[in-house]
Amino acid sequence: MRVLFADKVVDRARVRLAAAGCEVRAEPGLAGDLLTQTIREWKPEVLVVRSTKVTREMIEAGSLSLVVRAGAGFNTIDVAAASGRGVFVANCPGKNADAVAELALGLMLAVDRSIADCVVDLRAGRWNKGAYSKGHGLKGRTLGILGMGMIGQETARRARAFGMEVVAWSRSLDDEKAAQLRVRRMAHPEDVASRADVLSVHLAASTQTKGLIGRSIFDAMKHGAIFVNTSRSEVVDEDALRVALDTKGIRAGLDVFSDEPGGKDGPFVHPLASHPSVVGTHHIGASTSQAQEAVADEACRIIEVFRSTGRAPNCVNLSTRSASTHALVVRHLDRVGVLAEVLGILRADKRNVGEMENTVFVGGGAATARIGLNGAPSADALARIEAIEEVLHTSCVELQETP
Repeated sequence: MRVLFADKVVDRARVRLAAAGCEVRAEPGLAGDLLTQTIREWKPEVLVVRSTKVTREMIEAGSLSLVVRAGAGFNTIDVAAASGRGVFVANCPGKNADAVAELALGLMLAVDRSIADCVVDLRAGRWNKGAYSKGHGLKGRTLGILGMGMIGQETARRARAFGMEVVAWSRSLDDEKAAQLRVRRMAHPEDVASRADVLSVHLAASTQTKGLIGRSIFDAMKHGAIFVNTSRSEVVDEDALRVALDTKGIRAGLDVFSDEPGGKDGPFVHPLASHPSVVGTHHIGASTSQAQEAVADEACRIIEVFRSTGRAPNCVNLSTRSASTHALVVRHLDRVGVLAEVLGILRADKRNVGEMENTVFVGGGAATARIGLNGAPSADALARIEAIEEVLHTSCVELQETP
């Protein structure tokens, strides 16, 4: 199996996959047309990326079977194009949670204590203790968290160690889970914003969350509160944030910005990055050696499981809802060609197979196949299947929606 790393990865990942029998090629500078060309010419089965964008052209260029995002988010991958070609897309959720949570707390402290401005003045030879002795402190203040996945949970745990109270909102957060996490669940994002002295965003980028942090959130925030975003720029209405910075005394710690450069370095001009009320970092939330080792190990595990089983752990583009309306159950002798003959009859009957599972009984003499179909097979098709010598029994049931 050929594996192409198009981003920098720790050496032990390459060594581990090579030892497992994979042909590994690591070229962290690949991107754009050059990456498309490499996929077309070298024909890897697996592509591993971190921040590199994976486009439709790349997916259609060669013979990819699996794209692994060495991180949690996968908005830089054309998932729709991958699904259309039957290419698995998998991610490594939770493996960088500690690193991102640490940066979130670091940004809170940096904003509250004006650490970045202190450094600038010191390097310029200016002593300005009076201007920088006005931090509020975090102890006893309220942290609001939007998004309670692994990163949100780790951020809450660290905030409690600082003596902060935590209120939170997440679509999946209920009262029982909130009690376990020792946070107070709020019904709406605006409720969190209105109570928070510090508001930290940990939402995945999706069509549902795009621009979710907008004017209503910033209007609800307290004057002079701190806003932190270490998730994705797409979830924030940046124009609304700029208004809040200018009119409400909001201060921000941001690790992500719209239109970030595709490469690791280069010029970057952004109105938020240069705003005097913003402490910014270079999208480095997951960029610690600990996090990169954990993510690399998970990426290797995904590839190894895929190589040995054909299944992709953490796959994000498999349908969770079957389109099948009927299930054909065929009990048969475990012989070569039986299912091929069954499928041939269904094809002639113009029945599409949505999913299929074949279970072999102890001893290997017989098996049962469950075949999801987009409609009931005709009486003639059922009769032809039942007439197959190795078929022991058939039944067809109409599937009912699970409440």
